Amino acid sequence: MPGDPILVAESLEKVFRVGGALFGRRFNAVSDVSLAVAPGETLSIVGESGSGKTTLARMLVGLDRPDAGIIRFHGRPSAGKSDESNKSEKNGATAFGHTRSRTQRRAIQMVFQDPYASLNPRRTILDIVAEPLDVHGLARGLARRQRVEELLGLVGLGAAVTGRFPHEFSGGQRQRIGIARALAAEPSVLVCDEPVSALDMSVQAQVVNLLIDLQRKLGLAIVFIAHDLAVVRAMSHRVMVMYMGKVVETGTVAEVLDRPRHPYTQALRASVLDLDPEIARAPRRLVVSGEPPNPVDPPAGCSFHPRCPMATDICRQAVPALREGTGDFAVACVNASLKSD
Repeated sequence: MPGDPILVAESLEKVFRVGGALFGRRFNAVSDVSLAVAPGETLSIVGESGSGKTTLARMLVGLDRPDAGIIRFHGRPSAGKSDESNKSEKNGATAFGHTRSRTQRRAIQMVFQDPYASLNPRRTILDIVAEPLDVHGLARGLARRQRVEELLGLVGLGAAVTGRFPHEFSGGQRQRIGIARALAAEPSVLVCDEPVSALDMSVQAQVVNLLIDLQRKLGLAIVFIAHDLAVVRAMSHRVMVMYMGKVVETGTVAEVLDRPRHPYTQALRASVLDLDPEIARAPRRLVVSGEPPNPVDPPAGCSFHPRCPMATDICRQAVPALREGTGDFAVACVNASLKSD
């Protein structure tokens, strides 16, 4: 079982402005999001497009800086001890970018969504995979090539591909190359931003199985961003559901996917085609219609209430807090049961 968390995020927020600096309007892409993931554990984050999943992932790896909240790695703020970072931490926001230490930058790596756009088409596979080795001074000369060949073997590609270019590979092979590049930094945490969404179904299964195998071999903690619940079920130990930048439900796979409490999670679950005939014959669960509201002008109260057939007056007035249940779950819905079945 997973032990103590290696990566912890506390009350993260990210605010964007649209419409220009002078007359633009602000909106919260991520609001008060907390999470924790342990070595050997996979936490999957699910939700519709625009729910804040990718913004959260970019903050975890340091590509975006949170406007509030703290990210801790091994219990320490995931930033350097410069005057700027100390000042930011006192104000509730951890400093990122150049203030994050070299060790911390190595320790949390990202696998991107699009395997066609994430690899430089002008560089050979050898140089692409070796880039983290060069940046962090991990290997040079013959040792560099040997390490790249070892990494390519680890993801199911042979040493013969080192002199080739990305356009010579399929989408699934390119994603394996992207995974090898991330592993070159010898990370403890892998953040995967919908790494299989652009791949065919059969190739998706291969990449998912590869990630599971790598996690077992290397003891990686994985934060897995996805919208396909079948993939999430295969990958995950825990699941966090996001809607309009907020966490609406979180818990174990069994609690969230098999016994969803939040109406939004129930709707996501109902949208999945069940191959199990017993489940398929059961009455369909909650189905919602419409699109998420405009994030620049969100509704009062619960952000899901305009689409929720279970909404009551309190839902239109008060923002629901994330409440812990008697089992291993928490849900942000005033009408949800907090009892474990």
